Amino acid sequence: MSNDGTGRITSCRWEHGKVVEEGFPLDEVSELLDRDGSLIWVDLCEPDHAGLRALAAELGLDPHAVEDAVSAGERPKATRHAKHTFLTVYATRLVPGDDAADASDGPDASGRESRLRTSRISAFVLPRGIITVRGDSDVDMSQVLERWNDDPDLLQLGVGALVHGLLDTVVDGHFESIQQLDDAIEGLEDLLFDERGQVHAVQVRTYRLRKELVELRRVVLPMRDVVNAVLRHRGELDQRHTALDGFYDDLYDHVLRAAEWTESLRDMVTTIFETNLSLQDARLNTVMKKLTGWAAIIAVPTAVTGWFGQNVPYPGFGRPWGVVFSAAVIAGVAVTLYGVFRRKSWI
Repeated sequence: MSNDGTGRITSCRWEHGKVVEEGFPLDEVSELLDRDGSLIWVDLCEPDHAGLRALAAELGLDPHAVEDAVSAGERPKATRHAKHTFLTVYATRLVPGDDAADASDGPDASGRESRLRTSRISAFVLPRGIITVRGDSDVDMSQVLERWNDDPDLLQLGVGALVHGLLDTVVDGHFESIQQLDDAIEGLEDLLFDERGQVHAVQVRTYRLRKELVELRRVVLPMRDVVNAVLRHRGELDQRHTALDGFYDDLYDHVLRAAEWTESLRDMVTTIFETNLSLQDARLNTVMKKLTGWAAIIAVPTAVTGWFGQNVPYPGFGRPWGVVFSAAVIAGVAVTLYGVFRRKSWI
């Protein structure tokens, strides 16, 4: 790994599926790309724009693709240019959240913040190599390199193997994030039917999950178009090996499964949100029934004594301390009822 005007650089070169060189400088890239039997990978992390443009001019990369590689807000896509194919994908990960903050009433409660982190990976796919560009170091590219090195026979099939390994690692990360969100939804379902009725916690977690799924959907669903475009341009990428067909078909199946799983989780969160509203209505009806029943019971003796004007001597009758005593009884009963109702979440 090196660091110059083009950012942190990691490079590797294979011949016949075996690593023959690592950490070579950028000024040797164009020469190595012209060497028969050579397959290279160069990773630029947080590159300087000017340095990237200089490298692009040397390798003949499309300037529009270079701008897309460093600009913010690009969607996942695969575009064919004159001398290369340009890919943009997003790796995802779910950071641990603080569920205890879900009960906070503050407007900036951390429990409402999305835990999903996305990191963009742009790639210039050339006939004998691939150049990846990352805007941050959150993505562990060592996993991609390890996957490539685990199958030397596959690397002998050319740059298509590098593209497959990169996309397969990204999609596996999508599955991991989706699985974590699925587990979070199951925990939310258990909380939803908790007899203690933690309404606020359910609302906050539901909101957070919907937010995370929307963000995840934006990077997972377009992957179908990315893989489709790669499949269409495989011949242009000098990928004439039919042995890769099965790998790409399996990758496309994984992408479809990830997209369908994301959509199903989105529907589940919507169902939980609606169920929570229904349960709140049911709890409110139960509370109203209980309050109405007690009000009816109390209303009967109140109506009888009020109608007949019934008034009998009570402790402290006709004395000043009796007023204080009766006021204390009223306040004590009111506070007791308030505590009971509050504990039952009736008020």
